[in-house]
Amino acid sequence: MAKFKRILLKLSGESLQGNQGYGIDPEHLAEYAQQIKAISDQGVQIGIVIGGGNIFRGLSGAAAGLDRVKGDQMGMLATVINSLALGSALTSLGVKNRVMTAIRMEPIGEFYNKWKAIEALERGEVVIMSCGTGQPYFTTDTGSSLRGIEIEADVMLKGTRVDGIYTADPEKDPTATRFDAISYDEVLQRGLRVMDATATLMCKENNLPIQVFNMDKPGNLQRVIAGEAVGTFVHP
Repeated sequence: MAKFKRILLKLSGESLQGNQGYGIDPEHLAEYAQQIKAISDQGVQIGIVIGGGNIFRGLSGAAAGLDRVKGDQMGMLATVINSLALGSALTSLGVKNRVMTAIRMEPIGEFYNKWKAIEALERGEVVIMSCGTGQPYFTTDTGSSLRGIEIEADVMLKGTRVDGIYTADPEKDPTATRFDAISYDEVLQRGLRVMDATATLMCKENNLPIQVFNMDKPGNLQRVIAGEAVGTFVHP
C-alpha cells in the first residue's frame, strides 16, 4: 500500500554515472528505471527532476572562466540529456513517460506547463521535468522544489548516494551521525548541505516535506513509498 499518491523524485546527475566518474552508466540507469517502474505499477504518480552534474555543472564552468549564464545554460542542456536517457530506459520497460523542458526545444521535449504535467500524471505517465527552473543562477534542487510545489506533490524524495542527512559529510568524517528526522529550520541553522538554502526555504514555506534516502540500494524507493523509515525525513 503506497503512503504517497504523488511524488517529486529528485535525482542527481552524478548518481547516473555509477562508478564511471562521468556520463551515464547504462546498468545504473536501467536499475533506476526498474525502481521507478515498480512504484509506477503501484499507481504512484511520479514527477522527476534530474541534475546534470555527470555531464556539465554551471558553477564549474564559471570557475573555469565561462560566463555564468552560459555555463548554467549548458548545465540545463545536460539535464535534458539525462532526462531523455531516463525516459528511453522507462519506455524500454513499457512505462509511459514524457520529457518536459523549461526552455522551448520541441520536438526534443514538450514545453513545461503545470496543468499538462498534472494531466499526464493523472493518466499514469511518468513526467520528467528538465532544465531546472529555466533560469540561470538557480540549481536543479531549486527546480525540483518548484516543480514539486507546482504539481502539488505529497513529498519530495531526494535520491542520493548516501542514506540520509548527517551531521557532517559521512564520506569525509567517520564520526558523522545520521538524523532520522530533522526540521527545515535545523537544516538551515546547521548549514547542512541537503539542498541549497533557496530550495529548502521553498519547501518550508509551501509545506513540502522531503525524504532523503540512498537510491543506489535496490528496493529503497519502494520502501520509502510504503512508508518505511528509510533515510532522513525533513519536516516543518
